Amino acid sequence: MSANYLPKVRDQYESLPYPPCNPQDEKKQLTRTWLESLAMINHYCFSGKQSFREGFRVLVAGGGTGDATIYLAEQLRNTDAEIVHLDLSQASIALARERADIRGLKNITWIQDSLLNLPELRLGKFDYINCSGVLHHLENPDAGLKMLRAVLTDTGAMGLMLYATHGRTGIYQMQELMRLVNGDEFDLGAKIGNTKEILNTLPATNWFMRGEDLHHDHKLGDAGIYDLLLHSQDRAYTVGELFDWIQDMHGLNLELTDVGRGRSPYLPHMVLGKKPPKSVDALKKQSIRRQYEIGELLIGDVITHSFYVTRSATCKAPYGDADYVPFFYHEPLTGPLMAQVFDTNKGRPFALNHQHSGMGLTVNPGKYGAKILRHIDGKNSFQQIFDAIRTEPEFSHAAPSNQDFFADFLESFDTLNALERLLLRHVSTDGIP
Repeated sequence: MSANYLPKVRDQYESLPYPPCNPQDEKKQLTRTWLESLAMINHYCFSGKQSFREGFRVLVAGGGTGDATIYLAEQLRNTDAEIVHLDLSQASIALARERADIRGLKNITWIQDSLLNLPELRLGKFDYINCSGVLHHLENPDAGLKMLRAVLTDTGAMGLMLYATHGRTGIYQMQELMRLVNGDEFDLGAKIGNTKEILNTLPATNWFMRGEDLHHDHKLGDAGIYDLLLHSQDRAYTVGELFDWIQDMHGLNLELTDVGRGRSPYLPHMVLGKKPPKSVDALKKQSIRRQYEIGELLIGDVITHSFYVTRSATCKAPYGDADYVPFFYHEPLTGPLMAQVFDTNKGRPFALNHQHSGMGLTVNPGKYGAKILRHIDGKNSFQQIFDAIRTEPEFSHAAPSNQDFFADFLESFDTLNALERLLLRHVSTDGIP
Protein backbone atom coordinates (compact mmCIF):
# COMPACT_ATOMS: atom_id res chain seq x y z
CA MET A 1 0.00 0.00 0.00
CA SER A 2 1.35 3.44 -0.93
CA ALA A 3 2.83 5.59 1.82
CA ASN A 4 0.45 8.28 0.62
CA TYR A 5 -2.46 6.13 1.80
CA LEU A 6 -3.77 7.25 5.20
CA PRO A 7 -5.34 4.49 7.35
CA LYS A 8 -7.15 7.05 9.53
CA VAL A 9 -9.07 8.29 6.49
CA ARG A 10 -10.21 4.76 5.64
CA ASP A 11 -11.18 4.07 9.24
CA GLN A 12 -13.24 7.26 9.34
CA TYR A 13 -15.29 6.30 6.30
CA GLU A 14 -15.75 2.71 7.52
CA SER A 15 -17.23 4.04 10.76
CA LEU A 16 -19.00 7.03 9.23
CA PRO A 17 -19.79 6.47 5.53
CA TYR A 18 -19.98 9.73 3.61
CA PRO A 19 -22.01 11.42 2.36
CA PRO A 20 -24.64 10.04 4.74
CA CYS A 21 -27.61 8.58 2.89
CA ASN A 22 -30.66 6.35 3.13
CA PRO A 23 -30.71 3.95 0.17
CA GLN A 24 -34.51 3.76 0.37
CA ASP A 25 -34.62 7.37 -0.82
CA GLU A 26 -33.78 6.02 -4.29
CA LYS A 27 -37.41 4.95 -4.51
CA LYS A 28 -38.46 8.60 -4.29
CA GLN A 29 -35.82 10.69 -6.02
CA LEU A 30 -32.55 10.72 -7.95
CA THR A 31 -29.68 12.68 -6.43
CA ARG A 32 -28.12 14.78 -9.19
CA THR A 33 -24.48 15.77 -8.87
CA TRP A 34 -23.40 18.96 -10.60
CA LEU A 35 -20.29 17.84 -12.48
CA GLU A 36 -21.78 14.54 -13.64
CA SER A 37 -24.47 15.99 -15.88
CA LEU A 38 -23.82 14.45 -19.31
CA ALA A 39 -24.88 17.70 -20.94
CA MET A 40 -22.16 19.62 -19.11
CA ILE A 41 -19.56 16.89 -19.59
CA ASN A 42 -20.28 16.98 -23.31
CA HIS A 43 -20.14 20.79 -23.52
CA TYR A 44 -16.91 21.25 -21.54
CA CYS A 45 -15.00 18.03 -22.19
CA PHE A 46 -15.90 16.67 -25.63
CA SER A 47 -16.57 19.76 -27.79
CA GLY A 48 -20.28 18.98 -27.64
CA LYS A 49 -19.74 15.96 -29.91
CA GLN A 50 -19.88 13.01 -27.49
CA SER A 51 -22.83 10.63 -27.96
CA PHE A 52 -21.95 8.41 -24.94
CA ARG A 53 -23.11 5.44 -27.02
CA GLU A 54 -20.01 3.45 -27.94
CA GLY A 55 -18.05 1.88 -25.09
CA PHE A 56 -17.90 4.97 -22.89
CA ARG A 57 -15.97 4.12 -19.71
CA VAL A 58 -16.22 6.02 -16.43
CA LEU A 59 -14.18 5.82 -13.24
CA VAL A 60 -15.58 7.26 -10.03
CA ALA A 61 -12.45 7.45 -7.89
CA GLY A 62 -13.37 7.72 -4.22
CA GLY A 63 -17.06 7.22 -4.95
CA GLY A 64 -18.15 7.09 -1.30
CA THR A 65 -21.80 6.18 -0.82
CA GLY A 66 -22.50 6.61 -4.51
CA ASP A 67 -24.02 9.97 -5.43
CA ALA A 68 -21.94 10.51 -8.59
CA THR A 69 -21.92 6.81 -9.48
CA ILE A 70 -25.68 6.41 -9.29
CA TYR A 71 -26.36 9.60 -11.25
CA LEU A 72 -23.94 8.64 -14.02
CA ALA A 73 -25.23 5.06 -14.18
CA GLU A 74 -28.81 6.26 -14.38
CA GLN A 75 -28.04 8.65 -17.24
CA LEU A 76 -26.10 5.93 -19.07
CA ARG A 77 -28.58 3.15 -18.31
CA ASN A 78 -29.58 2.51 -21.93
CA THR A 79 -26.05 2.52 -23.35
CA ASP A 80 -23.17 0.05 -23.22
CA ALA A 81 -21.21 2.37 -20.92
CA GLU A 82 -19.39 0.96 -17.90
CA ILE A 83 -19.00 2.78 -14.58
CA VAL A 84 -16.29 1.63 -12.15
CA HIS A 85 -16.90 2.66 -8.54
CA LEU A 86 -13.64 2.67 -6.57
CA ASP A 87 -13.53 3.41 -2.85
CA LEU A 88 -11.50 2.55 0.26
CA SER A 89 -14.52 1.97 2.49
CA GLN A 90 -16.43 -1.31 2.39
CA ALA A 91 -19.24 0.30 4.40
CA SER A 92 -19.60 3.12 1.85
CA ILE A 93 -19.59 0.69 -1.08
CA ALA A 94 -22.29 -1.39 0.61
CA LEU A 95 -24.58 1.63 0.76
CA ALA A 96 -23.82 2.56 -2.84
CA ARG A 97 -24.53 -0.99 -4.04
CA GLU A 98 -27.84 -1.06 -2.19
CA ARG A 99 -28.82 2.19 -3.93
CA ALA A 100 -27.88 0.71 -7.31
CA ASP A 101 -29.82 -2.49 -6.59
CA ILE A 102 -32.95 -0.53 -5.72
CA ARG A 103 -32.69 1.25 -9.09
CA GLY A 104 -31.89 -1.94 -10.96
CA LEU A 105 -28.62 -0.54 -12.29
CA LYS A 106 -26.41 -3.24 -13.84
CA ASN A 107 -23.71 -1.08 -15.45
CA ILE A 108 -21.51 -0.59 -12.35
CA THR A 109 -18.37 -2.48 -11.31
CA TRP A 110 -17.50 -2.25 -7.60
CA ILE A 111 -13.91 -2.22 -6.33
CA GLN A 112 -12.67 -1.64 -2.79
CA ASP A 113 -9.19 -0.14 -3.00
CA SER A 114 -7.24 3.11 -3.11
CA LEU A 115 -6.93 5.22 -6.24
CA LEU A 116 -3.21 5.19 -5.46
CA ASN A 117 -3.20 1.53 -6.49
CA LEU A 118 -4.76 2.11 -9.90
CA PRO A 119 -1.73 0.84 -11.87
CA GLU A 120 -1.83 -2.51 -10.04
CA LEU A 121 -5.58 -2.86 -10.52
CA ARG A 122 -5.21 -2.92 -14.32
CA LEU A 123 -8.67 -1.52 -15.00
CA GLY A 124 -7.80 -0.12 -18.41
CA LYS A 125 -8.35 3.43 -19.62
CA PHE A 126 -11.32 5.69 -18.93
CA ASP A 127 -13.04 8.37 -20.99
CA TYR A 128 -14.24 10.28 -17.94
CA ILE A 129 -13.02 10.24 -14.35
CA ASN A 130 -14.91 11.71 -11.44
CA CYS A 131 -12.86 12.43 -8.32
CA SER A 132 -14.92 14.65 -6.07
CA GLY A 133 -13.65 15.64 -2.64
CA VAL A 134 -10.87 13.02 -2.59
CA LEU A 135 -7.49 14.42 -3.65
CA HIS A 136 -7.49 16.99 -0.83
CA HIS A 137 -7.62 14.12 1.68
CA LEU A 138 -4.37 12.57 0.41
CA GLU A 139 -0.99 13.25 1.97
CA ASN A 140 0.28 14.02 -1.55
CA PRO A 141 -2.61 15.15 -3.80
CA ASP A 142 -0.33 15.41 -6.82
CA ALA A 143 0.50 11.72 -6.58
CA GLY A 144 -3.23 11.00 -6.72
CA LEU A 145 -3.69 13.25 -9.74
CA LYS A 146 -0.86 11.46 -11.55
CA MET A 147 -2.54 8.11 -10.89
CA LEU A 148 -5.75 9.40 -12.41
CA ARG A 149 -3.98 10.80 -15.46
CA ALA A 150 -2.30 7.45 -16.01
CA VAL A 151 -5.67 5.72 -16.57
CA LEU A 152 -7.27 8.51 -18.62
CA THR A 153 -7.62 8.07 -22.38
CA ASP A 154 -5.81 10.52 -24.63
CA THR A 155 -9.12 12.26 -25.37
CA GLY A 156 -10.58 11.82 -21.89
CA ALA A 157 -11.51 14.34 -19.20
CA MET A 158 -11.87 14.58 -15.44
CA GLY A 159 -14.39 16.21 -13.15
CA LEU A 160 -12.72 17.23 -9.90
CA MET A 161 -13.86 18.93 -6.70
CA LEU A 162 -11.38 20.36 -4.20
CA TYR A 163 -11.86 22.51 -1.14
CA ALA A 164 -11.56 26.28 -1.56
CA THR A 165 -9.36 28.16 0.90
CA HIS A 166 -11.11 31.50 1.39
CA GLY A 167 -14.69 30.23 1.73
CA ARG A 168 -13.60 27.65 4.32
CA THR A 169 -11.85 30.14 6.63
CA GLY A 170 -14.26 29.45 9.48
CA ILE A 171 -13.97 25.68 9.02
CA TYR A 172 -10.22 25.68 9.43
CA GLN A 173 -10.48 27.78 12.57
CA MET A 174 -13.01 25.27 13.93
CA GLN A 175 -10.78 22.34 13.00
CA GLU A 176 -7.90 23.91 14.90
CA LEU A 177 -10.20 24.63 17.83
CA MET A 178 -11.39 21.02 17.98
CA ARG A 179 -7.83 19.69 17.80
CA LEU A 180 -7.07 21.74 20.90
CA VAL A 181 -10.30 20.76 22.67
CA ASN A 182 -10.04 17.03 21.88
CA GLY A 183 -6.34 16.81 22.66
CA ASP A 184 -5.26 13.17 22.84
CA GLU A 185 -8.80 11.82 22.57
CA PHE A 186 -8.96 8.97 19.99
CA ASP A 187 -12.55 7.80 20.35
CA LEU A 188 -14.66 9.04 17.40
CA GLY A 189 -17.83 9.23 19.47
CA ALA A 190 -16.16 11.30 22.18
CA LYS A 191 -14.68 13.72 19.67
CA ILE A 192 -18.04 14.15 17.95
CA GLY A 193 -19.72 14.72 21.33
CA ASN A 194 -17.21 17.42 22.22
CA THR A 195 -17.73 19.07 18.85
CA LYS A 196 -21.52 19.13 19.27
CA GLU A 197 -21.15 20.79 22.66
CA ILE A 198 -18.85 23.46 21.24
CA LEU A 199 -21.15 24.06 18.24
CA ASN A 200 -24.08 24.59 20.60
CA THR A 201 -22.21 27.21 22.63
CA LEU A 202 -20.21 29.13 20.00
CA PRO A 203 -20.36 32.91 20.45
CA ALA A 204 -21.83 34.91 17.58
CA THR A 205 -18.42 36.47 16.98
CA ASN A 206 -16.87 33.11 16.08
CA TRP A 207 -15.85 33.07 12.41
CA PHE A 208 -17.59 29.75 11.75
CA MET A 209 -20.81 31.12 13.24
CA ARG A 210 -20.54 34.26 11.12
CA GLY A 211 -20.44 32.12 7.97
CA GLU A 212 -22.47 29.15 9.11
CA ASP A 213 -24.95 29.59 6.26
CA LEU A 214 -22.16 28.51 3.87
CA HIS A 215 -21.86 25.08 5.46
CA HIS A 216 -24.39 22.29 5.87
CA ASP A 217 -22.52 19.05 6.56
CA HIS A 218 -22.52 19.55 10.33
CA LYS A 219 -26.32 19.54 10.17
CA LEU A 220 -26.41 16.09 8.50
CA GLY A 221 -25.44 14.07 11.56
CA ASP A 222 -22.25 12.56 12.94
CA ALA A 223 -20.71 11.69 9.56
CA GLY A 224 -21.13 15.27 8.39
CA ILE A 225 -19.70 16.74 11.59
CA TYR A 226 -16.65 14.50 11.44
CA ASP A 227 -15.98 15.09 7.75
CA LEU A 228 -16.30 18.85 8.08
CA LEU A 229 -14.66 19.60 11.41
CA LEU A 230 -12.65 16.59 12.57
CA HIS A 231 -11.08 15.18 9.43
CA SER A 232 -7.53 13.88 9.90
CA GLN A 233 -6.31 15.07 6.49
CA ASP A 234 -7.80 18.15 4.84
CA ARG A 235 -6.28 20.91 2.70
CA ALA A 236 -7.71 23.58 0.43
CA TYR A 237 -6.71 25.58 -2.64
CA THR A 238 -7.07 29.10 -3.97
CA VAL A 239 -7.85 29.61 -7.65
CA GLY A 240 -4.27 30.68 -8.21
CA GLU A 241 -2.98 27.46 -6.65
CA LEU A 242 -5.26 25.41 -8.91
CA PHE A 243 -3.86 27.12 -12.00
CA ASP A 244 -0.31 26.62 -10.68
CA TRP A 245 -0.98 22.92 -10.20
CA ILE A 246 -3.31 21.88 -13.02
CA GLN A 247 -2.29 24.26 -15.79
CA ASP A 248 1.29 25.30 -15.09
CA MET A 249 2.63 22.04 -13.63
CA HIS A 250 0.64 19.54 -15.69
CA GLY A 251 -0.14 21.55 -18.84
CA LEU A 252 -3.86 20.82 -18.62
CA ASN A 253 -6.88 23.05 -19.12
CA LEU A 254 -9.42 23.64 -16.35
CA GLU A 255 -12.99 24.92 -16.57
CA LEU A 256 -14.40 26.11 -13.24
CA THR A 257 -18.11 25.67 -12.52
CA ASP A 258 -19.41 26.33 -9.02
CA VAL A 259 -22.39 24.20 -8.02
CA GLY A 260 -25.59 26.00 -9.04
CA ARG A 261 -23.74 29.09 -10.26
CA GLY A 262 -21.31 28.04 -12.96
CA ARG A 263 -18.27 30.28 -13.33
CA SER A 264 -20.26 33.42 -12.41
CA PRO A 265 -18.85 33.69 -8.83
CA TYR A 266 -15.35 33.83 -10.29
CA LEU A 267 -16.10 36.70 -12.69
CA PRO A 268 -15.72 40.16 -11.08
CA HIS A 269 -18.24 41.86 -13.40
CA MET A 270 -20.88 39.30 -12.40
CA VAL A 271 -20.00 39.32 -8.69
CA LEU A 272 -20.15 43.12 -8.50
CA GLY A 273 -23.71 43.09 -9.74
CA LYS A 274 -25.96 45.71 -11.24
CA LYS A 275 -23.95 48.76 -10.18
CA PRO A 276 -20.31 47.83 -10.72
CA PRO A 277 -17.49 50.31 -10.03
CA LYS A 278 -15.78 52.13 -12.86
CA SER A 279 -12.84 49.75 -12.58
CA VAL A 280 -14.93 46.78 -13.75
CA ASP A 281 -14.10 47.38 -17.42
CA ALA A 282 -10.40 47.21 -16.62
CA LEU A 283 -10.97 44.00 -14.65
CA LYS A 284 -12.70 42.38 -17.66
CA LYS A 285 -9.49 42.95 -19.66
CA GLN A 286 -7.41 40.97 -17.19
CA SER A 287 -6.46 37.36 -17.94
CA ILE A 288 -9.09 34.77 -17.07
CA ARG A 289 -6.87 33.48 -14.30
CA ARG A 290 -6.52 36.93 -12.74
CA GLN A 291 -10.27 37.56 -13.04
CA TYR A 292 -10.99 34.27 -11.29
CA GLU A 293 -8.55 35.08 -8.48
CA ILE A 294 -10.20 38.48 -7.99
CA GLY A 295 -13.70 37.04 -8.18
CA GLU A 296 -13.01 34.39 -5.55
CA LEU A 297 -11.76 37.05 -3.13
CA LEU A 298 -14.60 39.42 -3.94
CA ILE A 299 -17.47 37.01 -3.38
CA GLY A 300 -15.93 35.20 -0.42
CA ASP A 301 -18.41 32.30 -0.37
CA VAL A 302 -16.81 29.77 -2.71
CA ILE A 303 -16.27 26.79 -0.39
CA THR A 304 -15.37 24.20 -3.05
CA HIS A 305 -13.83 24.41 -6.50
CA SER A 306 -15.66 22.18 -9.00
CA PHE A 307 -14.01 21.97 -12.38
CA TYR A 308 -13.37 19.92 -15.50
CA VAL A 309 -9.82 19.05 -16.52
CA THR A 310 -9.12 18.49 -20.22
CA ARG A 311 -6.07 18.33 -22.46
CA SER A 312 -6.81 21.79 -23.95
CA ALA A 313 -9.34 24.61 -24.13
CA THR A 314 -10.49 23.27 -27.51
CA CYS A 315 -12.36 20.51 -25.68
CA LYS A 316 -15.08 23.03 -24.83
CA ALA A 317 -17.93 23.41 -27.32
CA PRO A 318 -17.06 26.47 -29.43
CA TYR A 319 -19.31 29.49 -29.61
CA GLY A 320 -19.46 30.87 -33.15
CA ASP A 321 -20.01 27.63 -35.07
CA ALA A 322 -23.41 27.53 -36.79
CA ASP A 323 -23.53 23.71 -36.59
CA TYR A 324 -24.06 23.79 -32.84
CA VAL A 325 -27.41 23.54 -31.06
CA PRO A 326 -27.94 25.90 -28.10
CA PHE A 327 -30.15 24.57 -25.32
CA PHE A 328 -31.31 25.70 -21.89
CA TYR A 329 -30.29 23.67 -18.87
CA HIS A 330 -30.58 23.28 -15.08
CA GLU A 331 -33.99 24.91 -14.77
CA PRO A 332 -37.21 24.99 -16.81
CA LEU A 333 -36.37 27.86 -19.15
CA THR A 334 -37.83 28.30 -22.64
CA GLY A 335 -36.77 30.41 -25.59
CA PRO A 336 -39.93 32.55 -25.61
CA LEU A 337 -39.66 33.15 -21.85
CA MET A 338 -36.02 34.24 -22.07
CA ALA A 339 -36.78 36.35 -25.14
CA GLN A 340 -39.40 38.20 -23.12
CA VAL A 341 -36.89 38.82 -20.32
CA PHE A 342 -34.19 40.04 -22.71
CA ASP A 343 -36.64 42.31 -24.54
CA THR A 344 -37.85 44.13 -21.42
CA ASN A 345 -35.81 47.24 -22.23
CA LYS A 346 -36.22 47.16 -26.02
CA GLY A 347 -32.66 46.23 -26.85
CA ARG A 348 -30.99 48.45 -24.27
CA PRO A 349 -28.98 47.12 -21.29
CA PHE A 350 -31.22 45.77 -18.53
CA ALA A 351 -30.91 44.33 -15.03
CA LEU A 352 -30.90 40.53 -14.95
CA ASN A 353 -31.56 39.03 -11.53
CA HIS A 354 -30.96 35.29 -11.46
CA GLN A 355 -32.78 33.82 -8.49
CA HIS A 356 -31.14 30.38 -8.45
CA SER A 357 -27.55 31.66 -8.46
CA GLY A 358 -28.17 34.88 -6.53
CA MET A 359 -26.43 36.87 -9.26
CA GLY A 360 -27.69 40.28 -10.38
CA LEU A 361 -26.04 42.13 -13.23
CA THR A 362 -26.55 44.40 -16.19
CA VAL A 363 -26.77 42.69 -19.58
CA ASN A 364 -26.66 44.18 -23.07
CA PRO A 365 -29.06 42.02 -25.15
CA GLY A 366 -27.93 43.51 -28.47
CA LYS A 367 -30.16 44.06 -31.47
CA TYR A 368 -30.98 40.40 -32.07
CA GLY A 369 -30.68 38.79 -28.65
CA ALA A 370 -34.40 38.42 -28.01
CA LYS A 371 -35.02 37.16 -31.55
CA ILE A 372 -32.34 34.47 -31.22
CA LEU A 373 -33.53 33.39 -27.78
CA ARG A 374 -37.09 33.06 -29.05
CA HIS A 375 -35.99 30.32 -31.46
CA ILE A 376 -33.88 28.30 -29.00
CA ASP A 377 -35.70 25.02 -28.38
CA GLY A 378 -32.85 22.53 -27.95
CA LYS A 379 -33.39 21.20 -31.49
CA ASN A 380 -32.58 24.08 -33.82
CA SER A 381 -28.94 24.77 -34.64
CA PHE A 382 -27.65 28.33 -34.79
CA GLN A 383 -27.79 28.02 -38.58
CA GLN A 384 -31.48 27.13 -38.47
CA ILE A 385 -32.16 29.91 -35.96
CA PHE A 386 -30.39 32.54 -38.04
CA ASP A 387 -32.10 31.37 -41.23
CA ALA A 388 -35.50 31.59 -39.54
CA ILE A 389 -34.82 35.15 -38.35
CA ARG A 390 -33.76 36.20 -41.84
CA THR A 391 -37.22 35.34 -43.16
CA GLU A 392 -38.78 38.07 -41.01
CA PRO A 393 -40.07 41.08 -43.01
CA GLU A 394 -37.59 43.56 -41.52
CA PHE A 395 -34.72 41.63 -43.13
CA SER A 396 -36.23 41.39 -46.61
CA HIS A 397 -33.65 43.75 -48.12
CA ALA A 398 -30.53 43.27 -46.00
CA ALA A 399 -30.12 40.29 -43.72
CA PRO A 400 -27.35 40.00 -41.10
CA SER A 401 -24.64 37.40 -41.70
CA ASN A 402 -23.97 34.55 -39.29
CA GLN A 403 -20.97 36.50 -38.02
CA ASP A 404 -23.19 39.52 -37.37
CA PHE A 405 -25.61 37.41 -35.34
CA PHE A 406 -22.87 35.70 -33.36
CA ALA A 407 -21.14 38.99 -32.53
CA ASP A 408 -24.41 40.61 -31.45
CA PHE A 409 -25.46 37.63 -29.26
CA LEU A 410 -22.03 37.13 -27.67
CA GLU A 411 -22.66 39.00 -24.41
CA SER A 412 -26.06 37.34 -23.94
CA PHE A 413 -24.58 33.91 -24.55
CA ASP A 414 -21.60 34.52 -22.27
CA THR A 415 -23.90 35.62 -19.46
CA LEU A 416 -26.26 32.64 -19.69
CA ASN A 417 -23.39 30.21 -20.27
CA ALA A 418 -21.47 31.55 -17.25
CA LEU A 419 -24.53 30.60 -15.21
CA GLU A 420 -24.62 27.15 -16.92
CA ARG A 421 -28.12 27.90 -18.20
CA LEU A 422 -27.22 27.88 -21.91
CA LEU A 423 -25.03 25.08 -23.26
CA LEU A 424 -24.09 23.77 -26.69
CA ARG A 425 -23.98 20.41 -28.45
CA HIS A 426 -23.07 19.58 -32.03
CA VAL A 427 -25.82 18.64 -34.49
CA SER A 428 -24.14 15.25 -34.99
CA THR A 429 -25.17 14.04 -31.52
CA ASP A 430 -28.83 13.77 -32.56
CA GLY A 431 -30.13 15.20 -29.30
CA ILE A 432 -27.97 13.10 -26.96
CA PRO A 433 -26.97 15.71 -24.33
